[in-house]
Amino acid sequence: MHLPPALWLVFPAIFAAVLLMHLPLLRLPYYWDEAGYYIPAAYDFFRTGSLVPYSTLSNAHPPLPSIYLAIWWKIFTFAPWVTRVAMCAVSSIALLAVYQLAIVTTHNVKVATATVALTALYPVWFAQSSLAHADTFAAAATLWALVFFLEERLWAAVVCFSLAALAKETAIVTPLALAAWQLWIAFAPRAWKPSAHETSVQKHLSRAGKLLLPTVPLACWYAYHWHRTGFVFGNPEYLRYNATATLTPLRVLLAFGHRVLHITAHMNLFVPVLCMLACMMLPPVEERRRISISDQLQFYVIILANLLFFSVLGGALLTRYLLPLYPLVLLVCVNTFYRRLRQWPYLVALSIAAFLAGLFINPPYRFAPEDNLAYRDVILLHQSAIQQIAARYTDATVLSAWPVTDELSKPELGYVTKPMQVAAIDNFSLPQIEKAAQLADPYTVGLVFSTKYDPPHLPFSLGRRNQAFDERFFDFHQDLPPETIARLLGGKVTWRRDRQGQWVAVLHFDRPQVAMLLPAGPFKHDVLPLHYNQP
Repeated sequence: MHLPPALWLVFPAIFAAVLLMHLPLLRLPYYWDEAGYYIPAAYDFFRTGSLVPYSTLSNAHPPLPSIYLAIWWKIFTFAPWVTRVAMCAVSSIALLAVYQLAIVTTHNVKVATATVALTALYPVWFAQSSLAHADTFAAAATLWALVFFLEERLWAAVVCFSLAALAKETAIVTPLALAAWQLWIAFAPRAWKPSAHETSVQKHLSRAGKLLLPTVPLACWYAYHWHRTGFVFGNPEYLRYNATATLTPLRVLLAFGHRVLHITAHMNLFVPVLCMLACMMLPPVEERRRISISDQLQFYVIILANLLFFSVLGGALLTRYLLPLYPLVLLVCVNTFYRRLRQWPYLVALSIAAFLAGLFINPPYRFAPEDNLAYRDVILLHQSAIQQIAARYTDATVLSAWPVTDELSKPELGYVTKPMQVAAIDNFSLPQIEKAAQLADPYTVGLVFSTKYDPPHLPFSLGRRNQAFDERFFDFHQDLPPETIARLLGGKVTWRRDRQGQWVAVLHFDRPQVAMLLPAGPFKHDVLPLHYNQP
């Protein structure tokens, strides 16, 4: 068997491919959680060296992404394209780890190459590759830690797991899961242990102890954050939304169901998964090795631990939280193709076609736009609307909701050249429009938009009970159409655009006049389907 090429030769090829694929996206301004937290936090560090952000509420996220982005901005310049190139580099480092992980577990360059290609093109991974979210940093460090762990380079694995936790605190779940697995193997009955685990109890205990060490730097960060802010885990509202309000047993069960679908079917992932299940019915091709049972079990432990963890914690069911898991699933799929079918490249090609379709064609169900190129549609819609306001209503106070309120008031996000005055509401549901009718702020313009993606023609409905669960546990709401909002607030729609199931509109209000009060009692309006949650 031919030796795999050196990693220093593989990385430039991966980075060049990732950068080329994302070239049309590099100059887009910042989107959603980028604009709401990660870019302001990094910009604060870039300007003042403060590890705790002050221009936005601190969520107690560790500072590694801010430090990394600030270094890039210092070397080049503060601009969206620099940030996106920097994130493409992080994604490429993660893909290099995927390549090495496949080599370590399968010793097959073809399987490794196919797994990297599928991972890079999977819509969730592709979209996250140029977005400045901490999850990409955590995925890169976690995947490299797993490589070193399987290579028995435990101290290198500890360092990488520590970096992962300092990028995103939730990454600590993976080393803790592996530590728990080592303890299980150490004390489980011999009959339950795979042959590869027949080593001394002391060795497993040593591994478990080392895997617990990444909690130390994370604890140090939390101590520092508490010293600076008085809060350990971020501001109280953030903690309530992502932790204390998520502990209802029914909510955890429903969230786990979503998470299972995310890791097996979302964004056409069902194509390679179903192909893998079909291939398992075939006899293996002679002399084609599989991923060892020991390695597979550790993959499954990591996947299960993350699914459970993100079913209990996390107010939003964002798929980017599961970013390190997708390469593991795809690696198992590709290796099964290779081991069971001589024509296995056809299944890889079919999966690639499904992923490319998922990038551009939205699924027939509600999802977060950041899971494919729908986020680009959101950015372009917001840009167009803000350009309309900047050209026609220069000194207006604009009624809108987050993240547009930040896009209008923070020029560093790339939407305006100077700050505009805003009047903020949470969203464009009926209760929030009632609130807007009572605002004392003298707003004369409104920028309203779909705060969540909703498919134009939902092919099925799970009924009112499911909608009630969505509203109760996952912050679903109904955005009123812009014409209804304008009528209720005594204005008119002066501009509107729709794009792939999402919309944005500019409203004008003839001021000075007091916004009309909504009639008492139940109000009948056009009922729109609920939208998928996004923070």
